Amino acid sequence: MSSPSRPSLSKLPPPPDTVDADDFIDTTEEKLRSGIQSIEVGFRLLDVLTNEPRAMMLRDLAQRAGMSPAKAHRYLVSFLRLGAVSQDPVSGRYELGGFALQMGLARLARVDGVKLARIALTGLRDRLDMTVGIAVWGNQGPTVVHWMESSHPAKAALKLGDVMPLLSSATGLLFAACMPRSKTQAMLERELAITRQSIADVEAQLADIRAHGAARVEGMLLPTVHAFCMPVFDSSGDLALGLIALGHEGSFDTQWGGEIDLALRECAQQLSYELGYKPGER
Repeated sequence: MSSPSRPSLSKLPPPPDTVDADDFIDTTEEKLRSGIQSIEVGFRLLDVLTNEPRAMMLRDLAQRAGMSPAKAHRYLVSFLRLGAVSQDPVSGRYELGGFALQMGLARLARVDGVKLARIALTGLRDRLDMTVGIAVWGNQGPTVVHWMESSHPAKAALKLGDVMPLLSSATGLLFAACMPRSKTQAMLERELAITRQSIADVEAQLADIRAHGAARVEGMLLPTVHAFCMPVFDSSGDLALGLIALGHEGSFDTQWGGEIDLALRECAQQLSYELGYKPGER
């Protein structure tokens, strides 16, 4: 009688202690990165309700979220139980629930706009290698509260606590264009008396800033130094702070739609979102 054949060693699985540890780590990290897809799918419904000013019928909500009404309904049942969504008992329409409101209020209570901006601008400064800063409205006017130099600093002679002029700096012009006139009037009148600019010319300049959604100057406050200032709005639609970028002519792109404009604008829009601002509320 012939003895049973032995399996080829090449076909046997490796013993446990020979499994590559890196393969195990890669697999584990991939699972962590993949997340839970059903949660991400369900949150599409919350995203639609967040951006829709009115309560919605199931079919419309499902269509906007890119899923069938039956599938959307299953998610909405769970969201209703959690309080993330509410439903009108008469019309059957859905809208955000009380728990969604509490989450939003908790986020707004904890958010620090300047802190968020400092983190965001650090990455932007390192990526584009440009001088950046943050300004807020203080007792005396637009005040620089954070400053980060590039590897080739612009000799702007600015320091923390400096109050920027309204009519001869990108920062001041942005605040003049976006702040209520009741807050800027006294400072504006003082500078108009000094510069002897006409109020009509200033109003036209401020209207142009509002149209572009940003302020830009080329060698106005300091010769050969150009600057942008982008607005960051809060949940009430008020100007929370301004993001500043500046540099020397020849190395600083001042074009609308250029690299600096787009990068700073994207950063400001993301920060506004983090602070609870919704476009169109101003």
